[in-house]
Amino acid sequence: MAKVTITQVKSIIDRPKDQKATMKALGLGKISKSVSVELTPQIAGMLKKVHSLVEVKDFQ
Repeated sequence: MAKVTITQVKSIIDRPKDQKATMKALGLGKISKSVSVELTPQIAGMLKKVHSLVEVKDFQ
């Protein structure tokens, strides 16, 4: 599987509970925090749900 780096670029304040829970499950919660994860179908679905709050880059 490919690795990707996910960076939070927007706040989760005033977002629905499901988006807040998804961000927490990804290991994010503060602006500019980044995590590197394997790009699985489950992670891809999570990214689709919160695409407006994060920036995704391929891990080199």
